[in-house]
Parts: sequence; structure tokens; C-alpha cells
Amino acid sequence: MKSSGLRKKFLDFFKANGHVIIPGASLIPVNDPTVLFTTAGMHPLVPFLIGEKHPSGKRLADVQKCIRTGDIDSVGDSWHLTFFEMLGNWSLGDYWKKEAINWSFEFLTGRKYLNIPIEKLNITIFAGDSDAPKDEESTAIWQQLGIPDERIYFLPKEDNWWGPAGQTGPCGPCTEIFYDTGKEKCDLSCRPGCSCGKYAEIWNDVFMEFNKTKEGKYEPLKQKNVDTGMGVERTTAVLNGHNNIYETELFLPIIKKIEELAEIKYQSQPLNYRVIADHLKAATFILSENIEPSNIERGYVLRRLIRRAIRHGRKIGIKNVFTFKIVEPVIDIYKDIYPELKKNKDFIEEQLVREEEKFNKTLERGLKEFENIQTSGVISGQDSFNLYQTYGFPIEMTEELAKEKNLEVDLDGFKKELEKHQNLSRTATAGVFKGGMADAGLETTKLHTAAHLMLAGLRKVLGEDVIQKGSNITAERLRFDFSYKEKMTPEQIKKVEDFVNEAIKKDLSVKYEEMTLYRAKEIGAMGVFDSKYGQAVKVYIISEGDEILSREICGGPHVEKTGILGCFKIQKEESSSAGVRRIKAVLE
Repeated sequence: MKSSGLRKKFLDFFKANGHVIIPGASLIPVNDPTVLFTTAGMHPLVPFLIGEKHPSGKRLADVQKCIRTGDIDSVGDSWHLTFFEMLGNWSLGDYWKKEAINWSFEFLTGRKYLNIPIEKLNITIFAGDSDAPKDEESTAIWQQLGIPDERIYFLPKEDNWWGPAGQTGPCGPCTEIFYDTGKEKCDLSCRPGCSCGKYAEIWNDVFMEFNKTKEGKYEPLKQKNVDTGMGVERTTAVLNGHNNIYETELFLPIIKKIEELAEIKYQSQPLNYRVIADHLKAATFILSENIEPSNIERGYVLRRLIRRAIRHGRKIGIKNVFTFKIVEPVIDIYKDIYPELKKNKDFIEEQLVREEEKFNKTLERGLKEFENIQTSGVISGQDSFNLYQTYGFPIEMTEELAKEKNLEVDLDGFKKELEKHQNLSRTATAGVFKGGMADAGLETTKLHTAAHLMLAGLRKVLGEDVIQKGSNITAERLRFDFSYKEKMTPEQIKKVEDFVNEAIKKDLSVKYEEMTLYRAKEIGAMGVFDSKYGQAVKVYIISEGDEILSREICGGPHVEKTGILGCFKIQKEESSSAGVRRIKAVLE
């Protein structure tokens, strides 16, 4: 079975069981400012997991593209990836453990579906701790389905607990389903989750019954939710009898293209090939979101992936600029699912060429500099910062080079140099965040509503070509990125402020209507994140009589009347990136 068949079977199965199929979301999170990328299917649904009504109902299913870099050192083994797809089914306060587990089992083992032999399945369950009890309910369900006790494993929170995706939010115990590949156990302690490759995790049923607070407490959720995920790449591999994900149609065309460019064949250096294929596929998807390589936030993750791929390319004899040549096979693999790849092909290839040429200019000199570093076993913070600043080596690359020579890196020293020289103390938890609200408190909500009015003001003053490119909203301030090529004049800034404050002064109502996505577009609703919306959406409207001031597709929350916002003030307007401006504003 190919991946296309797996996706269709999954969605058809859950549609037949009362689920509404919703489109996947952007890789740029909308509801969680503590992460840079969508790392799981739950990210776009966070407001609905904590009680907000979803326009499409309580039972949902989707295919979600994800980026995770926490396992980047494991990429190249049989199962770990940076970019991957998750098939998910969701219950928002509807069904619970019995239905979720039974459906997982039916889809995996049913003859009409995946027809996996039951003896191939191994189950892990949350063992319990001081925060939550052992999951006896899931245990009983699996036993009733015929899974013997010797293939049920009880594991701690680090293995069988999901979430929150960021620092706070919905979370709970999970039960994971592993496929036995048939390999021999690496030792007597080998079990599901072992890195030897014998067991491949293919499905995870998460039972979100807690909310983790800022204080680290686990409070019961008013609404119990089910969040499940099946990995497209892993499941495709095991269904076709492969013991790794790189032998599927999702990677073979990329491997073949790399082999055309390299002096060393795949069978001789599979690890290098796999890292290149994984990293450049992930980079292609990130670039399709109009993220550019940089030294901060998402751009830094992107730069690290590209430069890591280049270094592994050197190891297999690729000497010329090559990264852009991998884009075509990636697009061919996903052209029927993710049209944004083909749409943004020119931008993706241009950015890869630019980044590779930039890195190639200093790579050889940087490697020579690394070889010349005098060390007694530890590379100093100053030396590692020099490699970063002068030769463009991400600190992770210096760590990898050091590891190859059994050296350590003074990371604390590097961080001090970084902060001292470039003020780059912003980390992966503080970046530009598309639609990002730090919380759902009143002050943050007020600024969220103000952002809608400000966008309307910007379009009125600067022209209707202006669209939102990203935002980060806290209780203290609003940061907003928008498309515009020129610096705003003081007069233009004043006009936007006046527009917003006039709407506040009139104490206008903020209302929403639920409608189809087609209808929302038909009436001209703004919506820059279309890919995350289902067929039914919320459109928030701020109007004065018959005049519509603002009409945007949005998941909320918002205030009910503009009059409580206060006085809107733009504190700063500056460049964010090419063709994108950034405003920082407050409510006084």
C-alpha cells in the first residue's frame, strides 16, 4: 500500500465513523507561542481542546504535516524524521478511551483496512505517578481485544504521556501501538521504544484529561478529549515490509536524485544520504511557508538543516551547489497533497542556492580553522563563537565535529559570547508567531482584537495589497508583521492609529458568524491561514452600521465591544525581512 492509499483509507474510515474531515494546518503554529513549528496535530486545535466550540463539530480527522527537531541526532536511523505527516482523529468532549482504542485496533487489524496480524502489535500504557494514576482502563480494553499481557508494557511519563506541546496546556496519558518488525531483540531489556529498530511506533492514542498550569500543576480538564496520531511514513514502511522509512516512495526518488549527484553510492553511506534527504525535504516545506534562513528563531532552524545537509553532501563527494536540485523530487512526491510546494518552487530554490553559496564560501576555511583550534579536550566558547560568527557554523555543527574527534564544547561560554556580541538571547520559545497569542487572558484578548482593527487600518491607509504575515501577542504588547515594501511615514502611522482609536471610541460590537470557508471567501473575509480551517469557519466582524471595518476568519478569542480596549499606540515600525514590515503597538 502506498502512502496515498493509507491517507485515503484512514480518512474514509473515520468519516464513516462520524468524523468531519478538516484540512491540515500550516507548519507555523497559530495557538502556541512556546514553539516554532507545528510538532503535532494538536497545535491547530488547542483552543478547541480547552473548550471552545469547533465549527465542524466534536469528531474530527485530518492529515497534519509536522516538523520536530528534538530527535535530529537520531535522523538517519530506521524511523526518525524531521518532517513527517500525522494522520489524526479527534474527540472534543465526545467519545473516550473505549471507542478510540477499538477504532485504532479495527483499522490496524481489519481485513478491509490495514490487515496487520494481531501478533505484530505491542502496546505501551502509562504506568502512573504522583500526578496521575496508572491507566487501568486502557489496559482492560486492550486485554479484551486479545493483546496478551506479555505484549503490554507499562512505561513512565517520559514514554507514555503526551503534552503539553508547549510549556502549558492540554495533556494526558497515552497508549502507544508498536509494530514488531521481526528483528531479533538487541538484549534482554529490549522493548517498545528501544532504539535498535525492532519496534516501530505507528499509532498513539492520547487521552487529554489534564491541563498543565504555569506552576506545573496538572488540573483535570472540564472537557475530556481524544487526540490520536498515526505516522504516515512509518506505517507505509511496515505495510510494505520495509524495516526503515527510506525505502518507501516517500524517499526513494530523493535518494535516487542524491545518488546522481554523489561520488559514493547509497549502500556505502546510507546515513549521509538519509540526513540529506530528510533535512532538505524539511527545508523545502519550511521554505514553502516563506520562512528564510537567518540566525534567529525559525530561520535558524532552517539554516541549521540546510547547512547540515551540505556538510553531509561533502562527505559523499558532492562538490557543487546541489541543495536546490532536491526540490523537484520532493514536489513530485507531494504535488497532489501540498500545492504550496509547487506554487513557491522558485522562492524555495532561490533561497537554497543563496544559502548554499553563502555557506560554501566559508565552509572549507571554517573546517581548516576547526582543525587548527588548540584544545586540551574542550573547545572554548570564544573558538566556537568564532566558527559561528566568521564561518557560519551553527553551534550544533561545531558539536558534531567535536564529537567526531572526542572533544567537548564549552556551550555556556558560547552562549555568553553570543549574547555579548549579537544580543541573540531570543530562543525557540520567543519567536515571530503566526496569529500567536501568549494566553487567552483579557489583556492579550484586547490586543488581539486591536490587531484586527490595525490590519483594517493598514489596508485603508497603505492599500488592499497589505496582508498579515505573522504576529506575537502578549498581555503587554502586540507585535505584527505585514506585507509592505516601504517604511511607513509618520503621517501614515498617525492615520492608522486614528482609525483604530476612532473605532474604539465608537464602542462597536465585535460579532462572529459561522459559515463555510467558501462563503467566507465569497464575502471577502480576510484569512491568511486558509490551510488550517475546516469547511466551517468563524468570521469575526467589526462594523459601523452598514460599513464593515474588519471582517476576518479567526479562531478567537475577542472582546465583545471595542470600547474596553483603551488607547491604541504604535510604538515602533521597522523592517522585519524583505518586503515585510513590523509594528509594535500597545493599549494604554
